[in-house]
Amino acid sequence: MFYDMIMLIINFVLLIICVLISVAFLTLLERKVLGYVQVRKGPNKVGFLGIPQPFSDAIKLICKEQPVPILSNYLLYYFSPVFNLMISLFIWMVFPYLTYMCSFSYGFLFFLCCTGMSVYTIMIAGWSSNSNYSLLGSLRSVAQTISYEVSLALILLSLIMLIDSFNMSNFMIYQFYCWFLVICFPLFLACFASCLAETNRTPFDFAEGESELVSGFNVEYGAGGFTLIFLAEYTSIIFMSMLLTLTFLGGDFYSFLFFIKLGFVSFMFIWVRGTLPRFRYDKLMYLAWKSFLPLSLNFLIFFIGLKILLISFI
Repeated sequence: MFYDMIMLIINFVLLIICVLISVAFLTLLERKVLGYVQVRKGPNKVGFLGIPQPFSDAIKLICKEQPVPILSNYLLYYFSPVFNLMISLFIWMVFPYLTYMCSFSYGFLFFLCCTGMSVYTIMIAGWSSNSNYSLLGSLRSVAQTISYEVSLALILLSLIMLIDSFNMSNFMIYQFYCWFLVICFPLFLACFASCLAETNRTPFDFAEGESELVSGFNVEYGAGGFTLIFLAEYTSIIFMSMLLTLTFLGGDFYSFLFFIKLGFVSFMFIWVRGTLPRFRYDKLMYLAWKSFLPLSLNFLIFFIGLKILLISFI
């Protein structure tokens, strides 16, 4: 029992270290890709081809002085970025290891609970700064995240109807002969757009409307607090890429091809940012409630009907 416990801890520590390193290099990839999209070079001065750039950025941010607004609710202001990152790393427990008690049966429900909790950290971060701009940014972000969480949950629930289990590792078994991308391509597009909205990325980055809100809910954060919010956002981007790969693109997480597909989906997040302008806020809500919600509900009802038909024939 003690040996199992030690191995479980080592497992998760290694996972967190790997996720944080991948976050560092995702930022470098993003800056390079955006550079080439805008016909210029990305960061290339620090070290060979600018590869150590993420580490120099991290050292710069951590070494800065932490600003504390005088009228802020200090404890909540200080700890909300910490909880934000903690929840983003917690979600990675869903990653279906087949060793040491990590792949648990209700992984999907755990993922929904964690994404629901992350809304509170954004709301508290905006409110505790005691700034009108950050409060408006957090309210926008919360409304957007809750709206798209509904459609994301229904889309994933449709797929769970197909595999008949909340365990994420079953996606690998059921996609052995045919990817779910082939049989429900519209769901993949809706799921990808919902993941963009969940992680507050372009074209749904209304939490960070520079033109009207300065910088959204994190406007009063600098140095360490900003670093943690930044890390949490990119951690959730990599997680969403992993989730899309697992549920739609074969999900064979013991092959090297899985990580190539994960890298490609992460690249798509950046590609969208370099290509599309920001949506209008009313159109964002219209898309969630009048397009994605009916689509995901129709697919869910269709898959339930298909399941009943199959059971009655068998």
